[in-house]
Amino acid sequence: MSYRIVALLSLCASALFSQSPPSAEAELAALRAAVKASQSAGDNAWMLISSALVLMMTGPGLALFYSGLVRKKNVLGTMMQSFVMMAVITLVWFVCGYSLAFGEGSRFLGSLQYAFLQNVGADPNPDYAGTIPHQTFMIYQLMFAIITPALIAGAFAERVRFGAMTLFCTLWTFIVYFPAAHMVWGKGGFLNAFSNGAIPVFDFAGGTVVHITSGFSALVCAIYLGKRKGYPVDPMKPHSLVLSFIGACLLWVGWFGFNAGSALAASGLATSAFVTTHMASAAGAISWMLAERIKTGKASALGAISGSVAGLATVTQGAGFVAPYAGVLIGLIAGVVCFFMVTVAKNKLGYDDSLDAFGVHGVGGLMGCTLTGVFATRTVNDALKNAAGQPLPLGLVDGNAQQIVNQLMGAGIGIALAVVGTLICLKVTDIITPIRMESRDETEGMDLTLHGEEGYNFEA
Repeated sequence: MSYRIVALLSLCASALFSQSPPSAEAELAALRAAVKASQSAGDNAWMLISSALVLMMTGPGLALFYSGLVRKKNVLGTMMQSFVMMAVITLVWFVCGYSLAFGEGSRFLGSLQYAFLQNVGADPNPDYAGTIPHQTFMIYQLMFAIITPALIAGAFAERVRFGAMTLFCTLWTFIVYFPAAHMVWGKGGFLNAFSNGAIPVFDFAGGTVVHITSGFSALVCAIYLGKRKGYPVDPMKPHSLVLSFIGACLLWVGWFGFNAGSALAASGLATSAFVTTHMASAAGAISWMLAERIKTGKASALGAISGSVAGLATVTQGAGFVAPYAGVLIGLIAGVVCFFMVTVAKNKLGYDDSLDAFGVHGVGGLMGCTLTGVFATRTVNDALKNAAGQPLPLGLVDGNAQQIVNQLMGAGIGIALAVVGTLICLKVTDIITPIRMESRDETEGMDLTLHGEEGYNFEA
């Protein structure tokens, strides 16, 4: 009897211990799945918020900023230039734009594998963002595609026809933006430092893809279209700095989605980019105001908001690669240099960049691209590793002087693409429909002649 009892106890113990490990492993697997789901939910929430913030940069941010800087007869027409990009580029992105920018293709342009957003769903795309739905990554990148051509409108404000502007910007996204985005950010892109690019360029949030391309395209547009009627003899002061002030503040807030969101996760890197972005904007505003005070004896509201935007545009390329102290230095440099371009160089060179898209975004983007090669450091971003898994040196501060050369080469390619592509788009548009408004219509204003309405109606 005792033998049977011992055998039974032995059997029970064996069964107990044989079942414990699978149960523990199941619980561990469930815990891992819960942690992963929690991370994905947090990252997705941050990226959806960032997407909304970047869209807010175009409307109302850029729409208010630009429309306040023009004369009151052109306020609605200027707002419409930003708003129409929100509608038109969205549909272009849906049809084939996202696929051309981020589909697998050549070194210079994607394919049509994601046309009409096929195979773009809830599952993450590990090539771009492994913890958020592919659809979230797609909609976030759409907001960059919207604001980039809208920035160009600042160069030809108050003198371009609405339909022609819409056609030009649509063509421009195909010829300039989609190739630029693919080369810098797309899988296998020619300039993609994190995907075996032939020329490894660091562009965290669009210094080259957004600001250099739009800024230098703006300069080409300003020269091609010629000066506004009466410029620079007739006074063309901003009709409402209040609108511009509100727009600039919205741009500052939205830029956190632009730069910190480019971490593609609610991570420490996002925090670093957020902090660096804020420092650069503040330093840019202070720097511009000081330069203005030295030159004119007064620090203006227009100068303050222009300086903050200059700091933001300049730090964009390196936001996720440089430390906060570098953000301050970048902002200080941006304020002074962009102030010089807007107040001195533009007058000496004689081009009519109406709202200083080139002086702030083109020049700021070029400076930011170069300074990223100086200040980028693996202590901030260690994503680039060697075969042994060790973080590689990034910029000059890490001992990698070659990166400055890489950045300049990338900027050169971006500038060449922007200049040539913009000229092609302007010529094609001009063949299809006149771009420039007629002299009489320009005198009357965009609001009435192009849209049949007025921004301000004070009649009872």
